[in-house]
Amino acid sequence: MDKIDLKIIAILQENGRFPNSGIGRIVGISEGTVRRRLKGLIDNKIINITAIPDLEQMGYNASALVGIQTDPDKIESVADNLCDLPEIQYVTLTTGSFDIFVWIALPTAKELGIFLREKLGLTPGIRRTETFVSLSTKKPTLSNKIELLANNLSS
Repeated sequence: MDKIDLKIIAILQENGRFPNSGIGRIVGISEGTVRRRLKGLIDNKIINITAIPDLEQMGYNASALVGIQTDPDKIESVADNLCDLPEIQYVTLTTGSFDIFVWIALPTAKELGIFLREKLGLTPGIRRTETFVSLSTKKPTLSNKIELLANNLSS
């Protein structure tokens, strides 16, 4: 992966439907080169083209980041179980005070509370949780970080 690949990724993070011809003009390469590079990025699982919904626009007005402590031997199984819950948007294993962080989105605060008590709280292997309710989301992607990386790499 080089500076050109990082620029392609940055452009697609801003607009996943940006045409290859437009990417080529911005980056300074042909449309065919963009297509080949994009195929390589996808085939090598460096990127995954997906839609990032605006959850509030879809009626999900209550979201939270939850730190989860698990039994030491159950981190993987708890994470796998959490991945199956449709209310959870994101699951990551971490170091520090929490073993797992999840991002949850639901239509109302009442439904969020019910989910925390009746689904998350009853998941086998979870010892403790701490919930951080989201007040607003300012940046849903890493796009400018990718662009900074691209600008700092030599061609």
